[in-house]
Amino acid sequence: MAPIHEDTFFMEAALQEATHAATIGEVPVGAVIVAEHQIIARAHNQVEQFKDPTAHAELLAITAAAHYFNSKYLPSCTLYVTLEPCIMCGGALYWSQIKRLVFGASDPKRGYQSCSAPILHPQTTIHRNILAEASNELLICFFKKLRNTIL
Repeated sequence: MAPIHEDTFFMEAALQEATHAATIGEVPVGAVIVAEHQIIARAHNQVEQFKDPTAHAELLAITAAAHYFNSKYLPSCTLYVTLEPCIMCGGALYWSQIKRLVFGASDPKRGYQSCSAPILHPQTTIHRNILAEASNELLICFFKKLRNTIL
């Protein structure tokens, strides 16, 4: 499988997770972690469900992948996530030594790129804007629906 097609394939799996999050009232962010061309961990935001501000899709996926490998390091893994990781998740990615980060929509206000200091591990490669339009649309629809419900 060519890298761009592979990235699209796995980002679609992350979008499925994000869609599920939206159906249960969570901010629609989904993540999958891939090793050797196979999904080894899947997650979506569960902040509301767990009443836990750290229950981001990325952190839940990292935890599942760490259990899968019985290791705190993930140097052979790629994280696919629909939204640019926040600074907290960027720190977790640093400590996990993830090999690649692939994300969809950018988050200029809360994303790790908004930090003035480098957050990710220096060995981590980054690929942005994979299915960004679909990721953005899911977020926009979710927050529009939420605002209409509140009003």
